[in-house]
Amino acid sequence: MSFRTIVITQKSKLSFKDNFMMIHGDELKMVHLSEINTIIIESNLVQISAYLLNQISKNKIKLIICDERHNPTAEMVPYYSNYNTSKKAIQQAKWTDEAKQVVWTNIIINKIKNQANLLAEIGNDRAVLLAKYVEEVELDDVTNREGHSAKVYFNGLFGLDFTRDKVCDINMALDYGYTILLSAFNRAISSLGYINQLGIKHKNEYNYFNLGCDLMEPFRVLIDSYVYNNKERVFDADYKKDLVQILNKNIEFCGKNMYLINAISIFVNNALRAVDENRITEYSFYEYGI
Repeated sequence: MSFRTIVITQKSKLSFKDNFMMIHGDELKMVHLSEINTIIIESNLVQISAYLLNQISKNKIKLIICDERHNPTAEMVPYYSNYNTSKKAIQQAKWTDEAKQVVWTNIIINKIKNQANLLAEIGNDRAVLLAKYVEEVELDDVTNREGHSAKVYFNGLFGLDFTRDKVCDINMALDYGYTILLSAFNRAISSLGYINQLGIKHKNEYNYFNLGCDLMEPFRVLIDSYVYNNKERVFDADYKKDLVQILNKNIEFCGKNMYLINAISIFVNNALRAVDENRITEYSFYEYGI
């Protein structure tokens, strides 16, 4: 299973040879495609061959392109990522409202649980209030416990003056980390043949990744935790590299220790199969452990 995240930050030329990605820079580097999960191109001075692009697509490698400020702006999604994509699309179009509502309810419950666990870990007493919100979540979160918990949670992490629309290093780090996390979910969804635009709860007509935005919610806490523990850092190139490496973090999932990137693949497969088959109580969520 692929596990490496490759970040290209310097002027270079990327090509393909004998199933290796060839990185021609100050020195020649070679990486076997079977090892690569994600490629992030951060420099506008990078050239990449069409042959390599095709091989990246065939190997289901996520390719993310950044702008001149090194912020992700686009990612490559293959047309044919799974042998039975059409069948999966038909199944997805038939998802019942009941199944989607139950899955979304559980996503929100686990998201708030993870937020409460993180606050408890850092000794913040707002964890008690979030635990109360968990008990109050209704079907499809019609009372918006998610929204209420978000304000309490972020104020608990970063102070009463903090808001998610504030221009600051913390928010830039959160946004960058969430984008990297979302790309991992997008890759897992695409590799299984599902259509990412058709979400469970997210339905924004301008969002190409509605389904990825749905499924990533319980995992956001991993980015939040890292940014909290680095809240005094300046958001620079080194910080971005560290956030990318979170995908290689070891977590406990389904009773086993594994790389986060592998846990995401298992989680996405379990969740989407459950919705397909209306097995709406038989899939595993990630719960942040203290």
